Amino acid sequence: MIRAALIAPAALLALTTPAAAQDMVIINATLVTGDGSEPVENSVVVVDDGKITYAGPQANAGSFDTNIVIDVQGKWVTPGIFSSMTSLGLWDVSGVSEGNDAAAGTSRFGAALDVVPALNPASQRVAVSRAAGLTRASIYSSPAKSIFGGQGAIVDLGDDPDMLVQPRAFQMVTLGERGARIAGGSRTASFAELASALREGREIASGRRNAEDSHLSREDAQAVSAVLSGEHALYVSVNRASDIRAVLRLKQSYPKLRLVLVEVAEGWLVAEDIAAAGVPVITNPMSDLPDSFEALAATQSNVGRMVKAGVKVAIGALDGATDNQPRYATQFAGNLVGLQKVPGATGLSWGQAFAAISSVPAEIAGFGGKFGVLKPGAAGDVVIWDGDPLELSSAPVKVFIDGREQSLSSHQTRLRDRYRNLDESQLPMGYRR
Repeated sequence: MIRAALIAPAALLALTTPAAAQDMVIINATLVTGDGSEPVENSVVVVDDGKITYAGPQANAGSFDTNIVIDVQGKWVTPGIFSSMTSLGLWDVSGVSEGNDAAAGTSRFGAALDVVPALNPASQRVAVSRAAGLTRASIYSSPAKSIFGGQGAIVDLGDDPDMLVQPRAFQMVTLGERGARIAGGSRTASFAELASALREGREIASGRRNAEDSHLSREDAQAVSAVLSGEHALYVSVNRASDIRAVLRLKQSYPKLRLVLVEVAEGWLVAEDIAAAGVPVITNPMSDLPDSFEALAATQSNVGRMVKAGVKVAIGALDGATDNQPRYATQFAGNLVGLQKVPGATGLSWGQAFAAISSVPAEIAGFGGKFGVLKPGAAGDVVIWDGDPLELSSAPVKVFIDGREQSLSSHQTRLRDRYRNLDESQLPMGYRR
């Protein structure tokens, strides 16, 4: 039996955002733990000092002393969504170059670029994404002048000035057709540029070469050295099956590399090779058309086939889709569930699909067991939904980050509320109707 003040469903929508983490118990929940298992009804989630201390069947919950018990009456309760590969916080209007920090097209730096100084927690894209149930994200800088995009960061989407969780968490590199264009017009140039950077970075780190004698700047060399030591993961954007195999071979020369493959339109063709190498994948599940020569084998079954082969796959993308609109992640995950009903196609179970936007992205980012799951010790990132979160008709009614309730307001909702009631009684006398 739970001894506490009970918050009725009507009052659930009236809670104000507290300044500190709430100790709370959520009861009568349809629980999604985020680890790939299926939803469980009649469950309880306990948050103590910003951490999950229990998430499971209500019958095993025991007694808890807290002033806040939220009875959700069967509503879905999930961990927060973790967005892989997005530019959230780096721009609000992509077409306004002065406010767009997603790429550095004329910079003399490449690998040394760091997204942290450009992060804007007050961005309306952050607010809109938070209202859609997103609580954490990996932010990347897009390669532009160099095949190296720079150092990405892990952030939270809380309604506060400090969004940084981990700076310089990974290095971004693009190969394939885009990398070829940047490097000089051929894949040979892009792979030569990458091989040269890794070799020079290793030699500078070991003292066998001076940065002044390198093609890399001292700052770029330091960033590459962090990749070679395994301190920073190396996220490599490739699509063609042959390019994927070439990237996987890098581990033979640099065994400490923590590779992550991004995009990977033809990943299903080499799924067994990816799985054998133990390299995770971040991909756009809606990439199902041959829109380039490196994606001739694109199929919406790409994710399902890679998962079936044993590859760890998270939903995310570099351009468009879940980059520009990471709130679409639940829709994409739902599409993979629906794909199971298409003859000849390979989708995911409901639990697998939700894990692809929660626990799996967290694991790839190095935060397995801390984010994207509702288990003891994990951060109190909790979302209460009004229905199945993978259905388009559902939306969050409550979002908590580290046990703190978050505002769901944004410029979009304020405009909606402002013009919902078109009352003309307050118009100026001279206003033409």
